Formats: sequence, structure tokens, C-alpha cells
Amino acid sequence: MKSPIADDPKKKELAQKRHFSLRINLFFFVTFVLFSILIVRLAMLQFVQTKIHKTAENRNGTQTIQIAPIRGNIYDSSKSPLAYTIPMQSLFFRMDPSAQKLDDLIAIADRLKADVFDKYAKPNSKSPTPEEIILAMDIGYDYHKVEIKKPSYYWVPRRIKADLSSDEIAFILEHRDEFKWLDVTEESIRTYEMDDDGNTTIATHLVGYTNSYTSPTAKEIYKDSPMVQEYLSSEKVGFDGIERMYQDELRGRNGSKTYPVDAVNKIIGEVAAPVKGNNLYLTIHKDIQKATERMLEEHIRYLRSPSHANDLYMSVGMQASSGFAVAMEVDTGRVVTMANYPDYDANAWTGGMSASVYKEIETFIPNGSIRTAKAKYPDEKENAKHPSSIVFMGSTIKPMSVLIGLKEKFFSGYGKVYYDTGAFSFGKGGNSTITNSGKAAYGDMDAAGAIEHSSNTFMSEKVGIPFWAKYGRENPAVTAKWAEYMAKFGMGIKTGSGLPGELEGSNDFIKNAVKDSYQSAMVYASWGQNEKTTTLQLAQYTATLASRGKRMKPLFVDEIRDYQGQLVRKIEPEVLEDSSSEFAKEDWNTIIHGMKSGAEGIEELPFNVARKTGTSTQSVSGGSVENAVFIAFAPVENPKLAVAVVVPEGGFGRYGASPIAAKIFQAYDAANDGILTKLGGGKRPW
Repeated sequence: MKSPIADDPKKKELAQKRHFSLRINLFFFVTFVLFSILIVRLAMLQFVQTKIHKTAENRNGTQTIQIAPIRGNIYDSSKSPLAYTIPMQSLFFRMDPSAQKLDDLIAIADRLKADVFDKYAKPNSKSPTPEEIILAMDIGYDYHKVEIKKPSYYWVPRRIKADLSSDEIAFILEHRDEFKWLDVTEESIRTYEMDDDGNTTIATHLVGYTNSYTSPTAKEIYKDSPMVQEYLSSEKVGFDGIERMYQDELRGRNGSKTYPVDAVNKIIGEVAAPVKGNNLYLTIHKDIQKATERMLEEHIRYLRSPSHANDLYMSVGMQASSGFAVAMEVDTGRVVTMANYPDYDANAWTGGMSASVYKEIETFIPNGSIRTAKAKYPDEKENAKHPSSIVFMGSTIKPMSVLIGLKEKFFSGYGKVYYDTGAFSFGKGGNSTITNSGKAAYGDMDAAGAIEHSSNTFMSEKVGIPFWAKYGRENPAVTAKWAEYMAKFGMGIKTGSGLPGELEGSNDFIKNAVKDSYQSAMVYASWGQNEKTTTLQLAQYTATLASRGKRMKPLFVDEIRDYQGQLVRKIEPEVLEDSSSEFAKEDWNTIIHGMKSGAEGIEELPFNVARKTGTSTQSVSGGSVENAVFIAFAPVENPKLAVAVVVPEGGFGRYGASPIAAKIFQAYDAANDGILTKLGGGKRPW
């Protein structure tokens, strides 16, 4: 059935007009609503969100800051930690120039000191004053100058205090709204393993220490480093010892922090984690090192004891105040102990060493085994009356002197080649005379006996004078030839260890020649009164004698591993010079057979020890002193360990230094399953 409208044209036209009108009205309504929304949105942008979008308009994007990696650890040869990095919580301040007012920041600094640090800090913790807190904030205000400057930078948080206690952290977090712009962030702190006495750290002088890169000293140390562009003002770098020698390995590589920042450099981002450096495994053994450090201290106290005042031999060592010992494996060059006395706590550098502490230890901070150091004395005048750690070789040079004499055919290695009267005169008209210790006369002796009895007259007449006559007499060529021989055993040159600050010793040959004559200088050189050496040089020299001519590079690191334990590098033994073939086998036998000097503590060991004592006479302000020097290696039959000990003002090497060496041999044997006893096959005549 059809609709009536469909049949009526007028009605159909009217219906179409109504539909069109409805659509037009709907269109205008929708248009009105859209324009209303647009006007409201524009109003909000104009009057409500102007600041937000202005900041967005001017946003700089992001600020990326390099951060130092977590420093690698240092372990001994038994994998016991000696220096390691541990996490700590530190308080940082963030800049917000648009919101921060000076009075508010000063109030925060005052309250931090009074309500947080003074009440809740760890015992003996060094807390900053309000003035120091404001300076650390770097807001451009100085209490004392009372002036406002522009801050150094905006986007890097400033450290206010390191190593917060749990109570300090809790208080700050509980009062977060009051301590605006302060954040507690985890950092790392360098820690050094303490010795049994709890007052010093283990192998302090070898391991070294770290300090701030911002110091002028650090800038000078690392000015030529290829990585200097990566160093940051916020990091700690190695200042001495292994920490400095292996700085690049321990440091690792930079991480980064990326902060979104606005037009005024306000930080509104997060922090990314840094990357850890490699770990070092040293050649020294913790137990041997501790035993050596303990024996040095105990024996020096023993020497200084008033009970020895009436003892002819011990009384000359009563002024001893310092001592140095190095033990080095003959076949590998691995240094198993390097000890200095007095010692100090390397942890004192953490957070900054106070001036008073530094003044107490400044003279023995340097590693005396490789450079000049001495015990602390009251003033400079008193200081000049005492020798440093670098002393004359004394009689420890005599095995080498005899070896040189044998090579030069000045005498034979067999039979009675010399009659010792106890004195020897030389120079024009024989106006200069030297004697043996105590003016002892030993009568007939062979070359080995000259070493055993430590005959000064033999060395002078049978080595010094002939050498002088053969190589130029009153001519510098004598000096050059003697220095050439010395260098083969590591004297007068650096050991090659690579330790920073190592000295090559010194040679007074020219000075003595100018003062007297080349003849006189050569006579004194033949029995060790010209060449001053470091203790490490003496150890290398001793190992070279033991190996019959192979001078090994002293090694302090066995291997380097990354933080996941993967091997990065194995440090292999290195022969620096091999002069074994330059000397006849029988000549080596002669000098080693003569190394039987009387030595306290050595005879009691269950294996044979080749040794040479020395008494090094040295002039100081106000007179001369006697330094105890001692070298030894064991076992004689199959040398494994070489030891050198120096005790300035320790008197005779037999009493002042030998007992320390005996303890080192014992400690090494115990730590290595009796290896010296096994290699030596027990005590027997040699």
C-alpha cells in the first residue's frame, strides 16, 4: 500500500524542506560546540598553561655528564683483598635557581649541621660546618667574603657529605619536605685492609693510595696520560704505588648520566650506573707481608731497648728508627713482600687527610724501598742527623767485587791468594790506610774466605787498586767501567719495576774522586762505600747473584681480571739482562761458597742460606752513622727466594738486619708448603 505523502507532491516537498532545515540546524549546533571548545582551550592555554608551555618552548633537551667508573679491587696472591671499593651513601645538593633563595639554603646548612651531622654521624666521622656546606653547594655565596657570585655550573649535583650513617639517612628522608633539593645517593669509597694491630694498612707503601683529581699534584701526575680527557673533577685517582702504576686498569672507563634539563638547567632526570674497572692480583702474599711488617717493628724496638746499652754490638743500633725489607723470587722476579717501617693507615686519605695527620707521617709517606724516606724527627735540624732509606751497600757488594776480580784475572779462585794483616795503606807514600771491622786480621785466605770474613783489605788491594790501574788510573774511564759492571747487577740504574717515583740510587764515585783521588774512590768502591742503593735494588742484585747472572724484572702483579672474573692479562716473568755466560761457572761457585757470613737467626733455618752482612758507614750532620744492611738467598742448592733488608742506624748487619731476613724466609716457607726446605733437601754442609 503506498504512503499518502508519496502520492501528494505538495506534502512530499514540505517533508523535504523540514529535513533540510533539521540538517542545517544540526550543522550550526555542532559548529557552535566546536568553536566553544576551541575558545575554552585557547583560554586555558593563554591564562592557565602559559608558564608550562613557555618552559617547554625553551627546553634545551638533555644534559649528558660523564661519571667515573667504580674502581677495581686489589688482591694479594692468595686472593685476599688489600684495597677495594665499597658502596656508601652520600648527600648531594641539586641546583634550582628559579626556586632557591639564599636565606633558605643557609637555614638548611645550619640545620644539617646541628640536627643531623652533630647528632647522628658515625663515630669519628668528619662533618662539614655550615660554612663548608654552603661552599660545597656552590651557589655563589661565601660566608667570609659576604658576596654572591654566579655558580660554577647548574646541572651537576654537589656532594655535601660522604659516608652517611643510617641514622643520618633516616632523619633526612623523614624530613624530606624540609630538606628541599637534597638527595641521598649511593657512591663508592676506597678502603684499604687493616693489619692485625688495627693502626696501619697492609703493604701501604706498595699498594699506594688515591686522592682527588682536582688537586694540583694529580693534574701534574696525569698531564701526559692519554686518558686525561676522561678524568673528572669528582673522581679519585692513584697517587702512589700500585694505585698509580695501574691507574688505567683499575679505573676502567667512564659511564654517563643523562639529565633532561629545562631552559634554566634545572635537573629533572635520573642517574645511570657507572662501569667498574679491572681487578689486580698482586705477587705479594698477605701472611708474608704481615710477618715482615711485624718483624721490622718488633726488631727496631728491640734494637732501641735500653737493655742493650752495654752490649758492644747491639748498642750501635740503638738509634734505629726505620727499616725496609724486600723479598723477591729468584726465578720469576715476583716480589712476595715489600715492607716499610714506620707505616701508616692509607684510609686516612679517605674524605681528605687533616693537616695534623699529614704532618705526623709526611716523611715516611714515600715508599722507602724505592726512594728516600725516613722516620719522623722533631725538626729539620734533628732530621739532618739521620740517614734516609737509601744507604751505601757496605760489605754486601763484596761478592760482586770478588766476581769482578776473578773475571779480570786479578787473582785465582783457588788456594791462598792473600794474607790479611788487618790493614792496607795506599796513596802517595801510603798516607791513606783502611782497616777491617774491629781491625781484625785474618791471615791467609782464598777468594771465598775474603767474602766470608768480609775483608776490606782484600777488596782494596786485590780488586780496587788493580781495577784502578787497568782502567785508566786518574781518569774518569775507571768510573765508567766500574759502573758498567754494577749495572749488570742492577746497581746505579732503575730496577725496571715500573713503580712510580723509583730512584736509581746514587754513586759518590766522582764526588770522592774530586775530593781525594780516583784511586781512593776505587778503593772505597770495592767494599761498598761509594754506591747508595734502594732496598729493591739490593733485592734484585741478590736475586741476580742467586741466578748466576740473570737480572729479572721485579713483578708486583700476577694477573689482571675484569669485574666478572675473566682474565684480561697474565704478567709473565721477564729477564732484563743475562750476564751469566760472562763469568765462569767456577767463579760463580767461588763467590757463593764465600757467602757464609755470621748472621743471627739464619743458622737456625732448616735449609742452607747464602748471605752477606754489611755495615754501611754514612756521614750525616754532626758525625757518621752505621747502617745495618743484609742480603741472602735460599736454598743454596736451588735458589728460590732472595731477601734484602736495610735498617738505617741499625749498626752491624749481622745483628741489626739479619734476624728480620730469617723471619721472612720462615714466613715464605710456611706460606708455600715448605718449598724452601724441600728444594734445599735439608740442612747439610756446602
